[in-house]
Amino acid sequence: MLDSILVTGGAGFIGSCFVRQWLAEEQGGLVNLDKLTYAGNLDSLADVQDRPNYQFVQGDICDRPLVAGLLASHRPRAIVHFAAESHVDRSIDGPSEFIHTNLVGTFELLEAARAYWSALPADQQPRFRFLHISTDEVFGSLGTSGAFTESTAYAPNSPYSASKAGSDHLVRAYFHTYHLPVLTTNCTNNYGPYQFPEKLIPLVILNALEGKPLPVYGDGLNVRDWLFVEDHVRAIRRVLEVGRPGEVYNIGGRSERTNLDVVRGICREVDRLRPGLKHAPCESLIKFVADRPGHDRRYAMDPSKVENELGWRARESFESGLAKTVAWYLSASKWLERVASGSYQRERLGLSRTAGTR
Repeated sequence: MLDSILVTGGAGFIGSCFVRQWLAEEQGGLVNLDKLTYAGNLDSLADVQDRPNYQFVQGDICDRPLVAGLLASHRPRAIVHFAAESHVDRSIDGPSEFIHTNLVGTFELLEAARAYWSALPADQQPRFRFLHISTDEVFGSLGTSGAFTESTAYAPNSPYSASKAGSDHLVRAYFHTYHLPVLTTNCTNNYGPYQFPEKLIPLVILNALEGKPLPVYGDGLNVRDWLFVEDHVRAIRRVLEVGRPGEVYNIGGRSERTNLDVVRGICREVDRLRPGLKHAPCESLIKFVADRPGHDRRYAMDPSKVENELGWRARESFESGLAKTVAWYLSASKWLERVASGSYQRERLGLSRTAGTR
């Protein structure tokens, strides 16, 4: 077995951060398999595309023969599985792709991994890992206190979170049924450079810069725990290195904020970095809009296990991470222009409703 890894979804937001960080700090090779849907962007990997230990392959995780061929030719010691449809609002408008990619795709990937791992020499099998990246949204909504732990019961409330919950269960089943050496991480809301602008933080940054309305769902008091993407990727690498097969690790930033607080924080940063905007202060652009269906009230993650057992700690506070993020978007005009050439133009998503939604 060679000292390389196979990454799925490595052109997406978190996946591309992992690829960049891995190639900057690790010696082994990396094969990046990505379908390049709307949120996959090779511009996010421009700085590493010519590295001799990096290879990009455009393809679908649902294509089992393709995955099997990559495993056979590259013989990686691990699969790090980021590939997923990930935006809740899009899952409300069109859940089919979420089931296909997140659930069926994970199944196909697991089957290819199981066949590859089973055929490895006996002395190489214990070294192999299948690391599945998931979300706190599988746990549903919290009250005003408490935090999700690795033993919290699943209660997904959107098509996106339900599809990720299903994939988590498949990964667990492959460990208990087939003894495939899997690891699962569930993370809180990520933010940072290179995030597709349908997500809250980049959307608000760009709208604030341009003097457009800053939409805040409902009363703005929904709470999320925020995690800087570079910190998340360091945690993933630590889990891959020393995590115990079959275990789940929750990764959080210990940075709970209401959505309204996040938007106001962005406004302050934009006002600071772009003094003299005609529409300043940017807080004047805040517009409360109808809440989305199935909007969970609060998420919070207890990362004690990964902190205490694996020695990981988030390096960035929310304030320091947000300052870095706003500064990056204000200087990333070329990247943003190329992203904006696609079909998404920062319109409102997730307005589809049927009887019984809440």
